Amino acid sequence: MAVTAQMVKELREKTGAGMMDCKKALVQTDGNLEAAIDFLREKGLSSAAKKADRIAAEGTTYILVEGNEAVILEVNAETDFVAKNENFQALVKELAEHLLATKPASVDEAIASTMSNGSTVADYISNAIAKIGEKITLRRFEVRTKTDADAFGPYLHMGGRIGVLVVLEGSTDEQAAKDVAMHAAALNPQYISRDEVSEDEVERERKVLTEQALNEGKPENIVAKMVEGRLGKYFEDICLLDQSFVKNSDQKVRDFVNSTGGKVTDVIRYAVGEGIEKRQDNFADEVMSQVKGN
Repeated sequence: MAVTAQMVKELREKTGAGMMDCKKALVQTDGNLEAAIDFLREKGLSSAAKKADRIAAEGTTYILVEGNEAVILEVNAETDFVAKNENFQALVKELAEHLLATKPASVDEAIASTMSNGSTVADYISNAIAKIGEKITLRRFEVRTKTDADAFGPYLHMGGRIGVLVVLEGSTDEQAAKDVAMHAAALNPQYISRDEVSEDEVERERKVLTEQALNEGKPENIVAKMVEGRLGKYFEDICLLDQSFVKNSDQKVRDFVNSTGGKVTDVIRYAVGEGIEKRQDNFADEVMSQVKGN
């Protein structure tokens, strides 16, 4: 019986197995869908779909630099234990190499793209899920390019719990760029400079600070001056160049960067799982419920 694309699609939806594995299963079973499902289950390849609704908020960030190109990515898994698994780490590295080589425009485009081994990224991840036993997702990535006159500053904190990629333009001082990345990992600035903060955001903060000062009973004639002073502190909290440098608290990041002759043009900071609602299940209770169920 001829195996059609529709049959492969249906089997994949039912099992979560990779496209090539679904096709092979259908060929082996002469197009019998139920037999193909059993075939994939026997091979341990049909577990991915069962994990689709799980929350993957652990994982790792990773940075790959090759010459004047670099990629930073976050790949999620369900547990920190799996994030340290050698197979998971190998998966992340291969994904980084593929992303840097192909430079897809989005995660969706990346997932649909074909790797050098002939498998799509979707199938590659799906097969990894079957082997590793947890939901795995490519969450996000950014590719950056520079010139020979610039420097990349890659920094991974706590083995990849936080990843930062800095682009230092006009300087080849890689250590300085890495130091800035280390600083960004620690202080998590939202902007590089004050110029990037919108007028609306500044005005909103000014209004809040004004109300705070008035509620404190400060005289109106000095409130405006106080507010501008507090705005300066606000910029120090959110703007990289205004912050005190972590390696020398007597120096602003701006002064450190200026000393290199360069300019920070990009800071990408990923923290694993940020913004993902994590499960609050008690692990001991979960194990006990499984024991009682057996």
